[in-house]
Amino acid sequence: MNRIEGRNAVLEAYRSGRTVDKLFVQEHLSDGPVRSILREARKQGSVVSFMTKERLDELSEGGHHQGVIAQVTAFDYSSVEDILKKAEDAGESPLIVLLDGVEDPHNLGAIIRTACQAGAHGVIIPKHHAAGLTPTAVKASAGALHYVPVAKVTNIGRTIDELKEKGIWFVCADMNGTEMYGLDLKGPLGLVVGNEGSGVSRLVREKCDFTASIPMTGAIDSLNVSVAAGILLYEVIRQRRNG
Repeated sequence: MNRIEGRNAVLEAYRSGRTVDKLFVQEHLSDGPVRSILREARKQGSVVSFMTKERLDELSEGGHHQGVIAQVTAFDYSSVEDILKKAEDAGESPLIVLLDGVEDPHNLGAIIRTACQAGAHGVIIPKHHAAGLTPTAVKASAGALHYVPVAKVTNIGRTIDELKEKGIWFVCADMNGTEMYGLDLKGPLGLVVGNEGSGVSRLVREKCDFTASIPMTGAIDSLNVSVAAGILLYEVIRQRRNG
């Protein structure tokens, strides 16, 4: 896990534009440097956890944390515009995967890996209540992060609205949706998959143009989110290839 320790080091990481997924702060600290760090954390949308000095000591790798430890991404995030440009440069209709609250970094990495192999142009994740590009996610992607841009946005629903204005249609995974074989998934498309337990949130689902279900005949009624994303992505690819 990539970490930066010490007040000056953490503050400089924020000011240089480095993406900080999580910030760990010793509880009851409120001096000037710590307030500055917290202010930068709010601007970037980092997850902030307050804990005892003893717990910080356990997390510390160098033992010189000065009350703050930042967990930084191994890869920098791209922008939504970067994803659209990748599709434009390839002369292809955009195919984007949007994750509405996927919390397990293993699932995030697996989805990025499948998105790469399926030819998706990028992945969009929310800033809050979701896994980021931690070393675990990077490892699970098996190198796909070198090829698939990942954008982090404040609000998935708002991003969908903005992309709709650019002509992109949206389909979300939902076990109560229309069977995927009955949907037209060709053309500019955003595929939305949701949280491991609760699925796609109601507000995001209502913004989508279609809901797609995966036919299942087994004794259980759900699939791992990364598996579901892969099945839906390859149905999109099948339809695109068959015209």
